[in-house]
Amino acid sequence: MSAAAEILAAARAQGLMIATAESCTGGMIAAALTAVPGSSDVFERGFVTYSNAAKENMLGIRETTLAAHGAVSEEIAAEMALGARHNSKAALTVSVTGIAGPGGSDHKPEGRVCFGIATQTGVATETVEFGALGREQVRAAATEHALALLLAALA
Repeated sequence: MSAAAEILAAARAQGLMIATAESCTGGMIAAALTAVPGSSDVFERGFVTYSNAAKENMLGIRETTLAAHGAVSEEIAAEMALGARHNSKAALTVSVTGIAGPGGSDHKPEGRVCFGIATQTGVATETVEFGALGREQVRAAATEHALALLLAALA
């Protein structure tokens, strides 16, 4: 059974809906979940908020948080996950924001991805340094990591 199928089965068993808030993965997490037949009873919606304006408009990200920490930060990942919960019927949300590449900087290198998981009890964040694997590999690794976070949150 795929990670996505396991997530959907666990959420279904717990009566929970899931939503995603994605930046650098561009909807890949939502695509993985909705590739599983019957996902519509568990997957509520996905937000693809690539631009800062989209993050503000669709998820309620505060301009002050963006100014203070930048789009690739755990603070923004937290606000994205919470915004997805607030703007959906989902009880469990995952968010992803990062530097898929090419590029990056000394301060925020290529391959840095920040994740958020929001549940009914709060939000948790983490940053993973995947390294300069190349754009597609960073996006794929971030998608797999987000799915693992969802599965862990449902355990």
